[in-house]
Amino acid sequence: MSLDSITVEVIKGALTYAAEEMGIVLRNSAYSPNIKERMDFSCTLFDHKKRLAAQAEHIPVHLGSMQLAVQKGLEKFKGKLEDGDMILFNDPYISGTHLPDLALICPIFHEHKIVAYSANKAHHSDVGGKAPGSMAGDATEIYQEGIIIPPVKFVKRKSIDKEIASILLSNVRTPEIRLGDLRAQMAANLLGKKRVLELVDRYGVETLHRAMEEIMNYSERRMRIEISKMPKGSYSAEDYLENTGTSNKKVKIKVTVTIKKNQLIIDYTGTDKQVNGPVNAVLGVTLSGVHYTLRCLTDPTIPMNDGCYRPVEIHVREGTLMNPTPPAPVAGGNVETSQRNVDVLLKAFAQILPEKV
Repeated sequence: MSLDSITVEVIKGALTYAAEEMGIVLRNSAYSPNIKERMDFSCTLFDHKKRLAAQAEHIPVHLGSMQLAVQKGLEKFKGKLEDGDMILFNDPYISGTHLPDLALICPIFHEHKIVAYSANKAHHSDVGGKAPGSMAGDATEIYQEGIIIPPVKFVKRKSIDKEIASILLSNVRTPEIRLGDLRAQMAANLLGKKRVLELVDRYGVETLHRAMEEIMNYSERRMRIEISKMPKGSYSAEDYLENTGTSNKKVKIKVTVTIKKNQLIIDYTGTDKQVNGPVNAVLGVTLSGVHYTLRCLTDPTIPMNDGCYRPVEIHVREGTLMNPTPPAPVAGGNVETSQRNVDVLLKAFAQILPEKV
């Protein structure tokens, strides 16, 4: 049987504000102006099946890639998770953004079982590499952009792994600030954990999971209704990046949006191959652009979670600008290509929803 709608609504609000509160803790605890003042971070909560349950209104390029990061990050991590552990990584080909964005995932245990996850990303102002700030505009391979951290157990039973921390801090220009910002990310995840366990204490694990499922299904229904209102057919658009960082050669982004009943298909066939410069956008960045655009063009009151992703099918060939393969540099994909991707998507949607675009 379905839960009553009031209980679902209360849990939805509690999860959403828990993610917002995580962001407040992260901002207030951070050392760097990049996080404390520029607020370049994002916080989320996931269910026990690693599906996005709630997010705060933070950075679109982080949020749209977070589910990919959590699912791939935990898949790549082969160790057994215990209460008090947290997984750290920044490999763009796993985390879905660039190296300065460090992702931290916290499994939330209740009676020795994982009942949810809290997770966040924060843009660290330096993670090594050839240029201070780790955003080299002329990088030709990812190794020039900073230290690459695969999914590792950075926090073990509530304590930072000193050996892993030593490797990381030995490769950055501002180690004290890096460690301070990482501790702020830990604090944010612990707050998310606390809020989820408060819901467990109040409603029980089964009710919490059923409510999360209901919230996702609700978002899926509303997103499909929004898509069903759009005129059926295929609509294409293209635009260019004027420079790759290493060449003045223009690079094309092409997208075709196809609407079928209550489903949306986004196809990047025709987009140029990956380039020698740092403007390649990893898959997570591309997904973020799609979901951000849909957020702009549909009803913003739809709760953002896994349900919003279900009606959308995205095709991006590997080895292209919008889905490169290692060791392509990608630092500028977050900040330049991500926005041009949205430009192209809006150009295509201008033929579908001209009054909204």
